[in-house]
Amino acid sequence: MSGTLNKVMLIGHLGDEVKMHYFEGGGCVGRFPIATNESYTNKTTNERVTNTEWHNVVVRNKGAEICEKYLTKGDKVYVEGRIKTRKWQDEQGNDRYSTEIQATDFTFLSTKKESEDNATAAKPKTTETKPQAVNKAEGDDDLPF
Repeated sequence: MSGTLNKVMLIGHLGDEVKMHYFEGGGCVGRFPIATNESYTNKTTNERVTNTEWHNVVVRNKGAEICEKYLTKGDKVYVEGRIKTRKWQDEQGNDRYSTEIQATDFTFLSTKKESEDNATAAKPKTTETKPQAVNKAEGDDDLPF
């Protein structure tokens, strides 16, 4: 295969609100960070370790306006795009580099409120219930076979 491919697919949570920048020609750019997590168990200490990776996402024009309108910090989103590294100069004139995800497609997966509700529902209840004894005669069960 002689071609190349620059494709990124991320599922993560927004780390901040979408920051918009509007241009004179009517175009705009939206920028926001996404956090992805990797979890594993350390074999020597048997401790659960979670690493968070931050990705800077850039969305243009209509897509940026949609993201600004519907996404808030903590929302879960799927982003598809390509990696691009920009070179720029800071206030002291030093060359700086930024690696960004230029988004070409995105899907809103859940809001922060939905994620919190799901986490609350998944937690075990702390109230203790006593098991009730069931007296059934042998062979008197509700199994269909």
